[in-house]
Amino acid sequence: MTENVRVKALEQIMPATHGADEDIDWRAAEALWNTRFPADFVAFMGRFGAGSINGEASILPPLPQQGPQWDPPGMAEETGNARQSWHAAGGRAALDADPDAIIAWGVTGGSDILCWLASDPDPDRWPVLVVGRHTAEPFAVYPYGMAEFLYRLCSDEFDVSPVGLTFWDGGRLSFVHWRKAQRRWQEGRNPETGDPDPYAGEFGP
Repeated sequence: MTENVRVKALEQIMPATHGADEDIDWRAAEALWNTRFPADFVAFMGRFGAGSINGEASILPPLPQQGPQWDPPGMAEETGNARQSWHAAGGRAALDADPDAIIAWGVTGGSDILCWLASDPDPDRWPVLVVGRHTAEPFAVYPYGMAEFLYRLCSDEFDVSPVGLTFWDGGRLSFVHWRKAQRRWQEGRNPETGDPDPYAGEFGP
């Protein structure tokens, strides 16, 4: 299954209605991170962009972004958090891996950090590393790319959830681009659902 097919499969269960092309300067991103990125992540950014899945997980942009209301969470900040957790929680004892190979691409509402273990010179072979907060193991590697991991997570295909929260309860899955979420907030609406929200307003949540 090609990377674009994986993203299209994900879109079948999570429509990109409220997504947007992130329009990433990939040359700048590659220079900043000193690597290419997996093709499925590039395809995801082009179709969905960075944003929130069901209000339970955020997919991170590879470059810092300035928001109209607040700056969205970034890959650099969460990568730093993941590497710090690796050192603090004894990651070397769990996995024989170089912490410099950890690159975060997402974070859950339960403070789990979704990463790549970028040890292979081919980014399309990078597995997903979950740095868990309330999971059975603090570090776990899954032999899937980012899009396939999300598809399996959103389809409830794991016998034991890789993240420490109820990510999917059988209801509708939704994705909201971070810019749309901020516009909704400014308009007095819930960033995730678009419903009127008396607590939404001029300052960030």
